[in-house]
Amino acid sequence: MTLPRVAAAARSAAALPLVLAVAAIDVDDGRSTGVDDTAVLPVASAAKLLLLAEVARRLDSGELDPAAAVAVTEDDVVHGTGLLVRLSRRDWTVEDLCWLTASVSDNTATNALLRLVGPDSTARLARSLSLGALTVHDRVRDVRGPDVPPVFATGTARALAELVAHAARGSLVSPGASRRLLSWMRSNTDHTLAPALVSHDPYAACFPDPLPGGLLLANKTGTDPGVRSDAGVFIGERRVAYAVVAHWDTALGASTERAAVRAIRDVGRTLADYAAGPGGL
Repeated sequence: MTLPRVAAAARSAAALPLVLAVAAIDVDDGRSTGVDDTAVLPVASAAKLLLLAEVARRLDSGELDPAAAVAVTEDDVVHGTGLLVRLSRRDWTVEDLCWLTASVSDNTATNALLRLVGPDSTARLARSLSLGALTVHDRVRDVRGPDVPPVFATGTARALAELVAHAARGSLVSPGASRRLLSWMRSNTDHTLAPALVSHDPYAACFPDPLPGGLLLANKTGTDPGVRSDAGVFIGERRVAYAVVAHWDTALGASTERAAVRAIRDVGRTLADYAAGPGGL
């Protein structure tokens, strides 16, 4: 399996009534491929990786204490994905909030972290990593009125894949920050998109070192009306960082959503086959 095969799988979605943006980067040799990978699209919760990267940077530098308590405010509380809105406690450590954001895409935890570090800090980090197309525009909201940004975040498949590649290489500001982000991504419970059709071990203790004869994964997904996104890294004989973003008109109905999910899963199979090495899966 070669990287061009990944692009070919993405192009097979060209006849569908949706945009399917794909970027794949070989973490070790730097080769890459992409389809519509510089198109700026809504990326939903996949952009929480940028927020988590900034928190990881501050924890590694000592600017933040992982055990420091953060009080969740009423403005932070929002429904949708997550657990905090359903729990009685209202104070959590910084690291607690990171695990919740990464593992179950907790929207309330996300808002608390974003309030803690400020949205401008995520923009500065994106610029420093040359990922300027990846932008967190606003906190997560239950309702988006005309006076707030229309979406939580936008970006490109290329920027998301490069962010993950930085973490996998240890070049996300520092090796320590990189390890933290990968560890949080490893806890993600949503494997329904790129890895859905792929045999992989979510719990192998050797992570991030390769599992002989198997595949490992760390990723972050996003879901909004008309959007599905998945950014992560498959680790096998090769390490491949990837991002897949599907965007479509919700007026087209549930059949288009199903087609988007199938297309992402097909790309995921090719990514995993590339990571598995010459012998394939």
